[in-house]
Amino acid sequence: MCGRFSQTKPLENLAAFFELYEKAQRPNLEPRWNIAPTQMAAVVRSSAGQRDTAMLRWGFAGPNNAPLINARSETATQKPTFAEAFAQRRCLIPADGFYEWQVIEGQKTKQPWRIGLKGGEMMAFAGLWQPEAAFGNEDCFTILTTVANDYLAPLHERMPVILPREQFGLWLDPATPRPILQRLMQSYPAGAMARYRVTPVVNGVKVDGPECFAPLNPALKNVA
Repeated sequence: MCGRFSQTKPLENLAAFFELYEKAQRPNLEPRWNIAPTQMAAVVRSSAGQRDTAMLRWGFAGPNNAPLINARSETATQKPTFAEAFAQRRCLIPADGFYEWQVIEGQKTKQPWRIGLKGGEMMAFAGLWQPEAAFGNEDCFTILTTVANDYLAPLHERMPVILPREQFGLWLDPATPRPILQRLMQSYPAGAMARYRVTPVVNGVKVDGPECFAPLNPALKNVA
């Protein structure tokens, strides 16, 4: 699952990483440390082979307008809610980290963790988007998930689909055959990832500052 994530890299970093079309109109991208469902986030899309970015709302409209923030990669092509978007409107969601909450035996509260790539590198979640009027007339997106790798499995059984740069073109190309797309949606290599416990301040959806990155124990930041 992926229920919160961050986008704190400058727009110029994002443009270089995703090879955005130079003349594309770009949004005013402010650092976001704790993006929550139904909030706006930067999304990379492709039109006629040229990539641009726009601000979309997180979550497809589900039953009773409940936001569908994740789509299971194994079944997205079969679900009416996601099938058309999977075929025609795939996208990439820039991120420099995401959060997961670990259930700890004997404790009532869950322990939040921050997860990302080693070195704090930017990454891209595989996503889908669609025009949507349910949450304010903005286009919306959802993040595809897959089975968690061995490194993240102790925290949660699911993780977002993270695509390496060499697969961006295949993912965004509407002509890419479905079997190839299915092969792209794999668990990211465990050895390339990092994680550390963060303080409960990240639990609050209205908290969106650098304090969300603060390790629970600074001395153990890089210790699983």
